[in-house]
Amino acid sequence: MTVTRVLVPSGVLGLGFSAEALARGVARGCDLIAIDGGSTDSGPHSLGTGRSKYSRAVCKAEWRALMAARAALGVPLVIGTAGTCGTDAAVDWMFEITREIAAELGQRPRVARLYASQSPVRIAEALRAGRIRPLSPAPEITADGVAGLANIVALAGVEQIQAALATGADIVIAGRCTDTAIIAALPLARGAHPGAAWHGAKVAECGALCSTHPGTGVVLVSFDATGFEVEPMAPEAACTPHSVSAHMLYENADPFRLFEPGGHLDVTGARYRALDDRRVRVEGSEWIPGPYTVKLEGARLAGYQTTLLAILREERYVAHAREWAARLHARLCAEVADKLRPAPEDFTIEIRLIGLDAALGPLEMRTGQPAEVGALCLVTAAQPDLADEIARLANPFLLHFPLTEDEPLPTFAFPYSPAQTSRGAVYEFALNHVLALDEPMAAFRLEVDAIAHAPAA
Repeated sequence: MTVTRVLVPSGVLGLGFSAEALARGVARGCDLIAIDGGSTDSGPHSLGTGRSKYSRAVCKAEWRALMAARAALGVPLVIGTAGTCGTDAAVDWMFEITREIAAELGQRPRVARLYASQSPVRIAEALRAGRIRPLSPAPEITADGVAGLANIVALAGVEQIQAALATGADIVIAGRCTDTAIIAALPLARGAHPGAAWHGAKVAECGALCSTHPGTGVVLVSFDATGFEVEPMAPEAACTPHSVSAHMLYENADPFRLFEPGGHLDVTGARYRALDDRRVRVEGSEWIPGPYTVKLEGARLAGYQTTLLAILREERYVAHAREWAARLHARLCAEVADKLRPAPEDFTIEIRLIGLDAALGPLEMRTGQPAEVGALCLVTAAQPDLADEIARLANPFLLHFPLTEDEPLPTFAFPYSPAQTSRGAVYEFALNHVLALDEPMAAFRLEVDAIAHAPAA
């Protein structure tokens, strides 16, 4: 029975992993090293700009350790969703890091780059042809609206990763792809059970998050003809039936089904069995084939933002913070309309009350009174100068605005000076759709290079 072992060092490059656990994984051996490079977890900014949110220096240090491990084992190394967002620019950013490390280590790897960025023209044509359908929830899109998107990516599946590996590449740098694809691709190509391949990849996608010590990072997952086994590489960590089964709930609305390009995983019949106090075996998962579609993600410029932060501590204002914020919001909108006179659609003002409901808004169900409340004022406008001007107008109100008209002016606290901070361009997600493909590589392209020497100085 063919067994394919995949070493997953961490949930994402740039998050960190235990060097000791990685060394233990290398000593155990594997057929592939796979690590995710990003996601949409932190919002649309990375996709909008095409830039990584992670430190380049940290990514380089971790990637250097993985390139050294790859060379020691003689197995492929794959990163998916390179540079957080997986745009073509992010793939090239990761390729440059790879070239630098190869020169420093004296390595000559063969590198395949899988590009996932989509032309707005191509996506508009697919929309008109009826090849794009919305997921839920999805914003309404038009061909003209697509043309205004800053970046669009398609999420690759196992077929595209398999095509990259088939080039004989030592290293695969993939653009946007599903978290599971980089792990499931090789086991599926080598005849592993399809349900087990997808399920094991889902469990291992975030490294040791499926164990009792998530911060250690490294797990080894083994696939065969009937199931998979998962084991953390840090000696203090353990995988249990509970920790492994629970990962189907991670970033997934349905605890039994996971949709991927070309079908979906169904774990209704999965059975989780502890092999010992550290390892778990899973069997019974099923892969259900379906139409071949890939998810689309897109981001567009939403405006320019300036923020202010004031802190309320006086007990009466803390108790009535929502009423105060509502009055302040109405006053600021009126002042802006009267004195600056922008078009109503050219600006928004939002006040989030940190300590009350800044994260969940009206969904917040917590009870109890905080000692202080932070009033975060978000000014978003069509132009950066307008955002800054509105924030300057708001400044004295945020410092002295009273709860009622018939009381002395209060004074709140600004935690830093100047009180306003220009955040520059801000983006919003504008696509949550799938694109139907006749052939898996139709929306993707591959480039392969042999790195022979350091880049020119």
